[in-house]
Amino acid sequence: MGAGRVADEVTGGTRVEGNTLLLGEGVRIRFIRTLRLPESGTHELPPGLGEFPLRRVEDYPDTVPPQWRAKGGVMLPVYLREAMWLSFGGSREPTALQVGVGKVCAVSGERWTGRLSRKPQNYVVLPRQPWLDGINSGDGTVRQFVAVPLGLGATIEGQVTGEETTGGVQLQAFALSPRELKKWREAERERALRARPAAPGSASAGYGAPPQAPMAAAPAPRASAPAMGLGVGGTMRQEVYRDDRKPAAWADSPAARVFVHLVTPPEWRRITGEDAPPSPVDRAAYTRAGLPWYDYYDETGADLPAAGPLGAVKPVGDWLGDDHSPWVPPVPGQVIPLGNAPRPGEPVQDGDW
Repeated sequence: MGAGRVADEVTGGTRVEGNTLLLGEGVRIRFIRTLRLPESGTHELPPGLGEFPLRRVEDYPDTVPPQWRAKGGVMLPVYLREAMWLSFGGSREPTALQVGVGKVCAVSGERWTGRLSRKPQNYVVLPRQPWLDGINSGDGTVRQFVAVPLGLGATIEGQVTGEETTGGVQLQAFALSPRELKKWREAERERALRARPAAPGSASAGYGAPPQAPMAAAPAPRASAPAMGLGVGGTMRQEVYRDDRKPAAWADSPAARVFVHLVTPPEWRRITGEDAPPSPVDRAAYTRAGLPWYDYYDETGADLPAAGPLGAVKPVGDWLGDDHSPWVPPVPGQVIPLGNAPRPGEPVQDGDW
């Protein structure tokens, strides 16, 4: 997903380069705006409608809430009920990535922990996992990430833990252990000598879109801001792959981690002085334009089973009411099959979360 550029090593291992997060050695993560799926049925992968802009919390010390400064990390603007997916790219070496939503694991449904677990698996493996569009619901599906405010009980955090105190997205990357990394590099060198030159392009090219240009204005100070988290929307076909390595293959401590704060568009403008991107185009207009949807398949990967704690999570429509936007399904030929069927960035300050 996107070309990788190597960033200088910094304490904490996290940088921002444009709208891309760089975690550890070469892991590149983008937050992609997308169409919100209906909460009934199972659908193809929705298209990308551009990247969410990313800004470092530490660059706005006078306008972000004090608790955000304590947590550090980055922030992005998101509309109520807007959907997103996470694009993973640039991972030349294997990485175990934990994805938390309000400090609930999006893969296992367990509470956030600083360590990797296999019973159940609480991480995805890069670069095998090219993206993650929602929480693991098993049987080759996920349920879409959708933004909602804290306080309604609609977030994944609120439904799994009974509390809504954290919000946002949490990311933590683990490298291979030194011994396993050495073995992997040796195997890759041997494979490269035997392999033919790769065909130009990438199977995942095009699943995303270029960033929006911000508009500057003077920010205004404020002591607090509305907190946003992630709930779930519709179901789509996407596998969350099982790790085929032994648990001891991974390092004991993370190479990098970051807290991602979700900001309402009015608060984004107040904090940064920039306008948030416009609200996403409606689904009917997108489908009428004939733009593509995607179907990704990897016959070499094994899908994880459904995560028990996530099975009871209800869609955001149960709190916010029915979605009356018209749903126009893609027409035959509009779904594209994927898979087998630098400039130094700015370091991100970590904090206590």
